[in-house]
Amino acid sequence: MSPLEFGFLVLAGIGAGLTGSIAGLASLVSYPALLAIGIPPVTANVTNTVALVLNAVGSVSASRPELRGQGRRLRPLLVAAVLGGATGMALLLLTPTETFERIVPWLIAGASAAILVQRPPRELAAEGAQHPVRDPRWLALGTFAVAIYGGYFGAAAGVLLLAMYLLSTGEGLPRGNAMKNVVLGAANGVAAVGFVVLTDVAWSAALPLALGFFVGGRIGPTVVRRAPQTALRRVIAVAGLGLAVHLGIQAYS
Repeated sequence: MSPLEFGFLVLAGIGAGLTGSIAGLASLVSYPALLAIGIPPVTANVTNTVALVLNAVGSVSASRPELRGQGRRLRPLLVAAVLGGATGMALLLLTPTETFERIVPWLIAGASAAILVQRPPRELAAEGAQHPVRDPRWLALGTFAVAIYGGYFGAAAGVLLLAMYLLSTGEGLPRGNAMKNVVLGAANGVAAVGFVVLTDVAWSAALPLALGFFVGGRIGPTVVRRAPQTALRRVIAVAGLGLAVHLGIQAYS
């Protein structure tokens, strides 16, 4: 790997870490960056998942104030995330490469569309604050379902979790975002362990990407409180839809 590619992946990781904290769409930045330097789709997805572990380390370490008092509610969600992440990892390893290349554009398009039409997280948080409720019993099951998707590909898994937690728990954005960081980190972590043991990882690309992820994840929880989230989400969604079209043309041509 050239120094230029190394620096490119570090910057992509920083951008992806920030994007993940703001909109839950880290993979829509980091995954195409891996493709851009010539890594095949499945290997890129595996490498991206492994590198994302450092994003979780950075974001969770920066979210400790928001995580105080949430240990009891997080335990069942973490179990669901680990089981879901392992299931998604297994599905990816059992899916033929050709099938994966055809599925990816649809996943990215769906994730981007979800961001484009989703109500702003701050609005959801305000609504939840007006109608505080106890955590619903189905929350762990919903977490398990999203974690399967997170272990398989992951684009927009973070925003799905964030919206679910804001709407169902009545928490504000900072605490809901902290919950999302921990749970998604667990799902990505177990999937990453499986990938390291069972398949090939492009370590020369994973290391600079992980470094960037850590930096972006570390500063993300601060940025998420101040950034113009609606405008950022729209830019990310439009870029994701463009990427989906580009990859779809490649896969189906």
